[in-house]
Amino acid sequence: MAEHGRARLLAGGPARARRRALAGAAALALLALPPVRRAMEAGMATHMLLQFPALIAAGALLASACPASLGRSVARWNALGIAGLSASAGVLALAMIPRLLDLALVDVRVEAAKWAALLLCGAALRMSWRPAGVVVQGFFLGNVLPMTGVVGVLYQDATTRLCNSYRLDEQALVGQALVWLAIAVAAAWLAQAAARSMRAEREGLRGRAGA
Repeated sequence: MAEHGRARLLAGGPARARRRALAGAAALALLALPPVRRAMEAGMATHMLLQFPALIAAGALLASACPASLGRSVARWNALGIAGLSASAGVLALAMIPRLLDLALVDVRVEAAKWAALLLCGAALRMSWRPAGVVVQGFFLGNVLPMTGVVGVLYQDATTRLCNSYRLDEQALVGQALVWLAIAVAAAWLAQAAARSMRAEREGLRGRAGA
């Protein structure tokens, strides 16, 4: 019975990966529709806080379908997820530069580069997060989240528009959202890390008691 259950679990793995990849492809197709793209890029909040995360999520879902051989090749130069998380941190830093937001609206080359970078960022996060472990994850978040919070404060405190395409009140709203987002992600990760640590400690105590 146990063997049968494991076989069903293993057989369901590729099917789940295909479903995730299809969901990612569908999300990407939806985001690429001109009316959807224009609606999301019409406001600074929807551009940064909806389109950006949606593209990252689509990239992560599409990475579910990567062949095992590609996964092994990536793992060879992505030990502990360091390379992937470092690249993701760079993409996220660039994504918050106001000038690039403006350029993405008027230059199709910058727009295409933005989409490619965010999709690859999502794929890198998916392929790097678990191998990274708690220590490397903490180092990554310890760099990205304070940066996000600082950018949010700068957006709020600026007395002039940093993005020529968006209003000053939108800029302040995005700044507030970035600060709260950084706090929420930090709290969620700390709670998850604490729960994982307590679970490992309980399993260790049970193992010693059984021995």
